[in-house]
Amino acid sequence: MSEIIQDLSLEDVIGDRFGRYSKYIIQERALPDVRDGLKPVQRRILYAMYSSGNTYDRNFRKSAKTVGDVIGQYHPHGDSSVYDAMVRLSQEWKLRHVLIEMQGNNGSIDNDPAAAMRYTEAKLSRISEELLRDINKETVPFMPNYDDTTMEPMVLPARLPHLLINGSTGISAGYATDIPPHNLAEVIQATLKYIDNPDITVSQLMKYIKGPDFPTGGIIQGIDGIKKAYETGKGKIIVRSKVELEELRNGRKELIVTEVPYEVNKSSLVKKMDELRADKKVDGIVEVRDETDRTGLRIAIELKKDVNSEAVANFLYKNTDLQVAYNFNMVAISDGRPILMGIRQFIDSYINHQIDVVTKRTRYELNHAESRMHIVEGLMKALSILDEVIKLIRSSKNKKDAKNNLVAEYDFSDAQAEAIVTLQLYRLTNTDIVELQNEHDELKKTIEALRNILDNHDALLNVIKEELTEIRNRYKQKRLSSIEAEITEIKIDKEVMIPSETVIMSVTKHGYIKRTSLRSFNASGAEEVGVKEGDELLKYQEVNTLDTALVFTNKGRYLYIPVHKLSEIKWKDLGQHVSQIVPIDEGEHVIDVFCERDFKPEAFYVLATRDGMIKKSNVSMFKTSRFNKPLVSMKLKTDDEIINVMRIEEPQLITVLTHKGMSLTYSSDELSDTGLRAAGVKSINLKDEDYAVLTQLISEKDSILMATQRGSLKRIGFKVLQTAKRAQRGLTLLKELKKASHRIVAAEVVQPGQKQYTIYSNKQQETGDIKDIHLSEQYTNGSFIVDINDFGEVESLVVK
Repeated sequence: MSEIIQDLSLEDVIGDRFGRYSKYIIQERALPDVRDGLKPVQRRILYAMYSSGNTYDRNFRKSAKTVGDVIGQYHPHGDSSVYDAMVRLSQEWKLRHVLIEMQGNNGSIDNDPAAAMRYTEAKLSRISEELLRDINKETVPFMPNYDDTTMEPMVLPARLPHLLINGSTGISAGYATDIPPHNLAEVIQATLKYIDNPDITVSQLMKYIKGPDFPTGGIIQGIDGIKKAYETGKGKIIVRSKVELEELRNGRKELIVTEVPYEVNKSSLVKKMDELRADKKVDGIVEVRDETDRTGLRIAIELKKDVNSEAVANFLYKNTDLQVAYNFNMVAISDGRPILMGIRQFIDSYINHQIDVVTKRTRYELNHAESRMHIVEGLMKALSILDEVIKLIRSSKNKKDAKNNLVAEYDFSDAQAEAIVTLQLYRLTNTDIVELQNEHDELKKTIEALRNILDNHDALLNVIKEELTEIRNRYKQKRLSSIEAEITEIKIDKEVMIPSETVIMSVTKHGYIKRTSLRSFNASGAEEVGVKEGDELLKYQEVNTLDTALVFTNKGRYLYIPVHKLSEIKWKDLGQHVSQIVPIDEGEHVIDVFCERDFKPEAFYVLATRDGMIKKSNVSMFKTSRFNKPLVSMKLKTDDEIINVMRIEEPQLITVLTHKGMSLTYSSDELSDTGLRAAGVKSINLKDEDYAVLTQLISEKDSILMATQRGSLKRIGFKVLQTAKRAQRGLTLLKELKKASHRIVAAEVVQPGQKQYTIYSNKQQETGDIKDIHLSEQYTNGSFIVDINDFGEVESLVVK
């Protein structure tokens, strides 16, 4: 045996083989034909069942027998692929009108597998008969099967526009299709209107076809998406479950889901909702139960008391398949090629197919009617000369001789002579002669009607319209899916996502932040907070997990940190650095932290800088949706930094104190509301080489405690201050000395109830009672508290 070796490049071989494979799976496997809406395996299943008499008016038959027939005669592939396709054709949650009726377990909406084919029984549904009707009247082309032993149809006659009614889904090489199911009555009505007016627009068609009609019901949102899909073949809609609210006896409420989106796995949906409840991703759900039974689908979502049911539903719409997006991709095989089509092209292709089918059927029936009429005319002629015919037949040698004699003697045709010689004796009664005359008259009318259909295009269209109207009246059903014009925006209420809990939030000067349960805080006591050596607590406060922490830094930026995202850490433990939550620059440190719940515009943040700039911004401006990096709170000049952040809800007095002992006090009303990126305005008119040490809110009951670099403390009462206008130079508080003048290095506003002060140097600290520091007049330098030779120069001051 000689070998034939071809020298071919890999690209040519792969390209050729894959091209053939792609052509096969596009045309012969995954995509439906636009004419009958069926894929080859589906068509073969239906035809095999029809050919073997497994029709709706007969008894059920084992599915395994049908699968064997399909594999043996038409579809040489695995039995599982044929049986799976057969099962899908019987599933009422997949198809709007099932094509196969099946007894036994044919799967479920939970994606349970069907019973093995040896256990289930099936037969064609009644509507399948409409797809196959007249297939034996030469209405559609046939081709040899895979082994040339029999013939199979290339397409079914399809007396209804099946592709739009039941839809289709499939994936092949380079192409995919997603055609949703529609309501039979609506599709047929639109088809009838298209026949009457081929120039009808998509908008006019949509008066009859409202949109998809899924077998699982649900709510469809987005008419614009439907229209776009009907015009171009591609579009997007939202399919939402039907959810109702029911009240229980114990005062609780529950959400009841009675319809889910198309092709959503119910058990997976229930599992996902229960996981969200168990993982505490959503607060307010007590239990999720699948209460589906023979009466219909039902999922119960039991809620806690006083929970916003709409907010819970919205969260579930957003995070589960309780709401899904459906993307139209209406691709079908037309003239042997995959084409993306709009609804007009679908209907037009179907009507052209029906014109072809009805024309061929009419031609077939006309040929049969004319053949029968020719026979009837021969029989009538024979009966009119019956005695002569009988005599001639009796005198003939055999059947062939009798036929030849009849043709020669009385001018009968071969077909007529055959009918006469095979005529049974009982047909010679008077009754049968009358019947032949009546049959002749009927055939004459039939032939005239059939010829009219072939000769008159309008008459042919009327036949199609009458048959479609009959099918609509017989099989029409109410719409299952409701349609809403607009897509509802889902607003997630974070109160549903996060359990509401009161916690303690703390921040240290070095930027360590944490949230602590009240239990841990109360067990340890406020003084036993965990801090690093050299660090100290900057602030702690009682907050809610639904709050948001705004952490302000010295670089004119703020960190937006939802409290629930803070790690829960024991009060005695250190906490995590803010840079682990939101990255900050080297040298950037925390100035203050505040908490907001609703960011309502009834308050302002006032930010003051070392270079004497100040600005006021509304709280609402600080709300953001993206918070993975620091956000600008104030635009700063080079080398400037924030020294204080204040939150005010009504006009208050602001006092400014400088390094050289200048003081200015003015109302916050003098500050206008500005944006976050603004640089602000001048707070105080600084002297050369001077800078602001303190910018704080002050009231009449407060005093100011200030420390100088030489270890002196001075305290002044509110009455020393004089309210003036912003941006002035202000009062001089310190007495200027010729040598080693005092300079303020730290200052704090002392409020009633604060009793102790602590001053710090780079080596040590000194604590004392505030009451021991008597109130001073304007031009004094206060009292020496420490000797800087031993203590070191004062760096900071804290009052408690």
